[in-house]
Amino acid sequence: MLEVTRFLLPDAPQRVAPFSHAVRAGDFLFVTGQMPTLPGGGMRLVEGGIEPQTRQVIENLKTVLSGSGGAWKRAVFARVYLTEFVRDYPAMNAIWEASFPPGGLPARTCVGVTALAVGALVEIDLVVAL
Repeated sequence: MLEVTRFLLPDAPQRVAPFSHAVRAGDFLFVTGQMPTLPGGGMRLVEGGIEPQTRQVIENLKTVLSGSGGAWKRAVFARVYLTEFVRDYPAMNAIWEASFPPGGLPARTCVGVTALAVGALVEIDLVVAL
């Protein structure tokens, strides 16, 4: 039977809904979509537009990875959700690409949505190989 471990991390961003921060299933770690909320700030969004929000989401993902045994460079798939797709897609892509070493991008899907929790402009989830 496949071993499954769920992570609720005290040092990770505050959860905006009832979920685990990450779930390990076999050799993969599934990281719940992270919001651009500030560490220790409850559900307070980072100030600014898509650039600072994307950077904060990436930092929040790295925090969850650190607490659950994953590594950023081992990301194999991501889903990105944007509330202002046409406007924010180029800027989010630039920050996303710069956050990985050359040739190290995971597979990805990016979709436009009508709204995200806490009024965020971006949310990203990950699948990471362990």
